[in-house]
Amino acid sequence: MLAVSTGVATAAAKPAVYADDFNGDGFRDYATPDLAGFTVTYGTAKGPGTKTRSFTQDSPGIPGKAGDDGEEWDAFGRSLANADFNGDGYADLAVGDMSEKVGKRSSRGAVTIVWGSKSGLGSKATLIPAGGKPKADRYFGMALATGDFNGDGKADLAVSDAYSVYIYRGGFSSKTGGTGKVTEHRPGGGSDFSPFGLVAGQVTKDKATDLYVLGAESEGDFKMRSVAWFLRGGATVKPGASTTYAVSDWLSTVAVVADFDRDGYGDLAIGDPDHRKSTGAVTVLRGGKSGPAGSYRLTQSTKGVATAATKGDSFGGGISAGDVDKDGYPDLAVSASGEKVGKAENAGGVHILRGGAKGLTGARSQWFTRATPGVPGEPRENVPFGESLRLRDLDQDGYADLLASEFATKSQLLPGGKDGIGTAGTREVPLSADFVE
Repeated sequence: MLAVSTGVATAAAKPAVYADDFNGDGFRDYATPDLAGFTVTYGTAKGPGTKTRSFTQDSPGIPGKAGDDGEEWDAFGRSLANADFNGDGYADLAVGDMSEKVGKRSSRGAVTIVWGSKSGLGSKATLIPAGGKPKADRYFGMALATGDFNGDGKADLAVSDAYSVYIYRGGFSSKTGGTGKVTEHRPGGGSDFSPFGLVAGQVTKDKATDLYVLGAESEGDFKMRSVAWFLRGGATVKPGASTTYAVSDWLSTVAVVADFDRDGYGDLAIGDPDHRKSTGAVTVLRGGKSGPAGSYRLTQSTKGVATAATKGDSFGGGISAGDVDKDGYPDLAVSASGEKVGKAENAGGVHILRGGAKGLTGARSQWFTRATPGVPGEPRENVPFGESLRLRDLDQDGYADLLASEFATKSQLLPGGKDGIGTAGTREVPLSADFVE
């Protein structure tokens, strides 16, 4: 673990109630990546509203230059994470740009914090000091995650590049650009492990947020081992076990932490759409007192799960956690974007897997496609329903609702209820289901 020094600033005393309430009105907001930027949709009592604002590096007050690396696309906004970093009562948004050119260093990478306010996210933004050696192709900002990793009550930020993970402790200042102490963590003690994804959550029972680092190690013959490396939160963040969850030629970093069996320990669910000729799978690492404690796998061959496991179904390409029936157990929405529906190839669909005392199972699972009665539209070839999805209680009735869409399109909102997700009251929402979990 290497220490990186930065300026220190103190946080205010009234953090935002929700980590994504950018304007402090008491409703959750939605930050969604776009091509070369991101869009914020502001929430209402009934879910996403009509007020939106889009940002690129050409927007007023945003540091950097759009397309500065000579690419047709810009990675600004590809990674997003929200928290009230300066404790002023308004959530802020950390925005990664792993393609950012710094000086003559191509793809050095950068992370910008766009500050919240009474009017939401605006033109006030700050670059945080980049970690690692200043060299090209560092890809700083590749992945982001937020949480209270040292348990001091302040929001912290985790950032990965192609080599390491950096944890920026709370104490962010929108005035000076300062942060708290920064530590660098190298997975595997500097092995060939490359960190591509970060997933934060309460895995152990202490008050600090824990962190999983998802990455790859070479397996030879063009194969790679997908590995989840556990970092236990606390006054000192401590490296824990590394768990291989897949061996393939494709790395999945689609993952979420939730306590599916309500034993007090957070479980890590990881989508693996490349599993067994892309039939797909979801691997769950159970949480325990020291971190990961055993695992199990679900596929479309699991008892109770609808449809057969077929080559190319890509089950697990997208996942999201939420309690759809208000029984206290988190459930999991799982996309199968390659599923054939009727005669339409790759029309896609969404499974709802229920949590319970044994964790996630196929019991009482649900399956939705464009052919499901009550879901608008019809199955279309190569237009996969549910390629993007989220579970969230949009209307604040205690039931998580399902947002499902094709990539970067408007979503269908299927409401949650005592029997799970239903189609009565399904409506279109002008929001892509790619917003920060």
